[in-house]
Amino acid sequence: MNIGIPKESRPFEYRVGLSPAGVEILTRLGHQVVVEHDAGMGAGFADREYEKVGARIVFSPQEAFGRADFVLKIARPLKEELEWINDGAILAGFLHLASASQDQIDLLLQKKISAFAYEQIADAQGGRTVLRPFSLICGSMVAQIAARWLQTNRGGKGILLSGAPGVPPAEAVIVGGGTVGTSAARAMQNAGAHVTVLDKSMAALERIHKELPGVTTMMATQRNIQRATAYADVVVGAALVSGQRAPIVVTREMVRGMKPRSVIIDVSIDQGGCVETSRPTMHDAPTFIEENIVHYCVPNITSVVARTASRVFLNSAIPYIVEIADNGVEAAMKNNASIEAALNTHRGEALHLVRLNGAEAKQ
Repeated sequence: MNIGIPKESRPFEYRVGLSPAGVEILTRLGHQVVVEHDAGMGAGFADREYEKVGARIVFSPQEAFGRADFVLKIARPLKEELEWINDGAILAGFLHLASASQDQIDLLLQKKISAFAYEQIADAQGGRTVLRPFSLICGSMVAQIAARWLQTNRGGKGILLSGAPGVPPAEAVIVGGGTVGTSAARAMQNAGAHVTVLDKSMAALERIHKELPGVTTMMATQRNIQRATAYADVVVGAALVSGQRAPIVVTREMVRGMKPRSVIIDVSIDQGGCVETSRPTMHDAPTFIEENIVHYCVPNITSVVARTASRVFLNSAIPYIVEIADNGVEAAMKNNASIEAALNTHRGEALHLVRLNGAEAKQ
């Protein structure tokens, strides 16, 4: 199969669709791989590293997309990039189509592209196989992000996560006890904060209670979320429903009830955000002030640790990439339920894409 790895074009996206180690696996299996010039630069992978393992370097994005039967991306392509993809080709990436514009989805359907969303790959137990490593990294980064934006010079309250002798630690409230939320709770606790996690699942709360002694757990009722956000110095929004827009669990009224210059980190923003006052930001200007609260709402948080993220991604995603490349999308769908469940569009139809800007799609 002809496989294309274009350079990521979205601002501050430093990750790459596949590392040289992954390309080597594909070329040894007989696949042809083209890599756009400097596609791996942000993650520290030079063109020569790709050439050494059998890739061909091309010098325009149109060529990287246009030569490929199978396009490997990280972020969702821009509309212009979707137009460069061949009709009937396969596209893989963290697509988050539930929060995409309708014209992008229409183009995928019109061109009969098989859109394969890494974030929806699940194992037999429902675990998000490819998303999980990124979620762990993202959660680990939450503590350092919170510490930075609580500083006075960043517009925060001027408090230390760990507190100090005679001064209590920061109150960190995490809404969502999944992979991101648990990782964030661990990182916050290790940084010395007092941590509260809210979730609708008793099983999730029991797991956190067992794994992280000292972390307070609460059911994520509206009343409890309102109470917890009111005393929080940091609120982490980590609510997610796979394939759908993130549910709004922290309302504007709750944000108004928070202590001035507290920090909100909405890690669900790539799925639309779970805080009503959130809107996407970028790494060059990652925060804004709304209702006198600092909001950090960067969708691609792990992009700034691009080398680690790209290597972790390879470990989790390469089996699925190889299966599709070796067998084609039809056979891969038939043989692997995880692949079938991650296809959002195929042959002009919407599959496993719960919402198209609010409209119901095929299940």
